[in-house]
Amino acid sequence: MGNKGFGEDTGIGEEKMIKSIFSGKFILLFTSCSLLASIAGCGYTTRSMISNKYKTIYVVPLVNKIDITREADANNKYKLYRPMLETDITRALTNKYLFDGNLRPVKSQDADLMLRGELVEFRRDPLRYNDDDEVEEYRSSIVVNLSLWDTKDSKLVWQENRFTGDFTYFTGYTKSGTPKSDDTAVNDAVDDLVRRIVERTVEEW
Repeated sequence: MGNKGFGEDTGIGEEKMIKSIFSGKFILLFTSCSLLASIAGCGYTTRSMISNKYKTIYVVPLVNKIDITREADANNKYKLYRPMLETDITRALTNKYLFDGNLRPVKSQDADLMLRGELVEFRRDPLRYNDDDEVEEYRSSIVVNLSLWDTKDSKLVWQENRFTGDFTYFTGYTKSGTPKSDDTAVNDAVDDLVRRIVERTVEEW
């Protein structure tokens, strides 16, 4: 009888050990899956937001449609012209799609989608003045017209006019912020614009 009791205790102990090991592995697996899901979600938009038929994109070099011959007036005195800005936007867009990972930039003949764009406005508007009536805060804005095309069906997917990216910055040290150069502000406005364009492209239509 004593041996029987010992056998039963041993069996119960082994069963508890197996359950404990299985439970530990399950918790580890669940934690690992959760961690991977979190990492995969950081900085990327989920593939489920766009159709599975679209996996590649070609960004047509943007065309600069800013009229530099137009005379300044009250409505456009803050409009500017920056050489090669359209090229900077095109390059930044391609890099952003690469980073995002949902649509892979390819050559035009291999693309499922084609993005066309026109640079129609670049401006720097004053937002705040100091006591000497000098501008201490600006907003740089970049405005484009966009259209996204399905290359296989030769149809327009969506079109957006006056799509805007911007960045607000200070010209000198203030209580509200630190200064940035005009060039840095333009680069930040480009970054904001391309982020918005990529988000618009990969969202559910």
